[in-house]
Amino acid sequence: MSKIKWLVLVVATCLISVLCYTVISFSQSPQASVSLTTEPSIAQAMPLEAEATKYLGSGQYHPPVQLKFQARDTTGAPLQKARFHLQILTPVPTPWFTTDFPIVEGTKLLDLTGDAPTGAFQLQQVFPIRGTYQLQVAVMPIVANAFAPIEQTLTLTVPENPLKFRYFPIVLGVLLTIGFGGGWIIGGRQGIQSGEIAPLRVRLLLSGVTVLAIVALLFFDVSAELGQSHAGMAMPEAAPPADTSGLIQSQGLKLALTGDDQTAVGQLASFQAKLLDRQTNQPVNDAIFAVKATQLENNWVAFAYQGVPDTTGSLTWQEQLFDGASHKIEVAVSPSPNSSRQFKPFQVTKEIEVEGIAPPIAVRLVGLLYFTGVLVLGLLAGLWLQRRRLRFSDLRTASV
Repeated sequence: MSKIKWLVLVVATCLISVLCYTVISFSQSPQASVSLTTEPSIAQAMPLEAEATKYLGSGQYHPPVQLKFQARDTTGAPLQKARFHLQILTPVPTPWFTTDFPIVEGTKLLDLTGDAPTGAFQLQQVFPIRGTYQLQVAVMPIVANAFAPIEQTLTLTVPENPLKFRYFPIVLGVLLTIGFGGGWIIGGRQGIQSGEIAPLRVRLLLSGVTVLAIVALLFFDVSAELGQSHAGMAMPEAAPPADTSGLIQSQGLKLALTGDDQTAVGQLASFQAKLLDRQTNQPVNDAIFAVKATQLENNWVAFAYQGVPDTTGSLTWQEQLFDGASHKIEVAVSPSPNSSRQFKPFQVTKEIEVEGIAPPIAVRLVGLLYFTGVLVLGLLAGLWLQRRRLRFSDLRTASV
């Protein structure tokens, strides 16, 4: 009887050991995953300037960042016939350290679904603000049960524009100097003559500040009027480079671009490109779509993607046009290298009106509070030093 008990104990121990080894081996085995590389490196990328006036040495705007995704199986081999669903979420709101586009904070920047026959998925995207972006990636098989779906969340941290760190101390220095000069003048000994409400120096200081405020208001008003006048004059001269109806027929094919005609900053605009055979009205999927969104006011590319349509000949996506200016959506179609149907590339174009949204009043008040606080600190410093200088001068005079 004791031998049977020992035998049962040995068998149970072996089974537990085998089970533990299997679990440990499975947990340590490589898992299917999605890798991401950027070009240029995300550390070298910069958020878009609010007025889009930052030029490179070649006279071109900074190009969008190229995102390269690669889906791999448990052995590290690229997944074949995969379908990507990508969502890009902007950084969370920063109420005390706002960005150039506070309306964009905490919103969805892109929602794109595309097929990746070799497991490679690439696009170009401009990142409007600094901070950490979340890239939610879902990879599914085009052929049912070809592989287990993958869901993964990647992050990218876009640094702040270094020019802001260079100019910020200058702005602080100017505010502190103005405040210090005002405090120094107010803190001095000044007599008030009969009929005057304030000393002469104080009145001159207040008058100067008033003149500067009026000049600043006139400058911004004239700049805004000139900007609107320039935009109004440029509109009649600008001719659309291609058919902007969203539909074009060429070489027995019909390419349609449908979706929203208007959108607003902070909202997603929906689009769909579809390629059909003109005679049979059947979808054509052995082609390549090249999508590009261009801001028309300054002619910079906000988003670009090249991929293949799905089995219905369609490509569907949603994107946020975060700059409050008109955009042009272009979809160019060309034959796949192995396609039996060869044709000359052609494209369809659609223009989108984008409504700009002013920053919330709370955001503007926070910025005003910071600048006013710096000015007040300079004022108090100048007032304190002037009073201290006068006190020492009085003590020295009394001692003499």
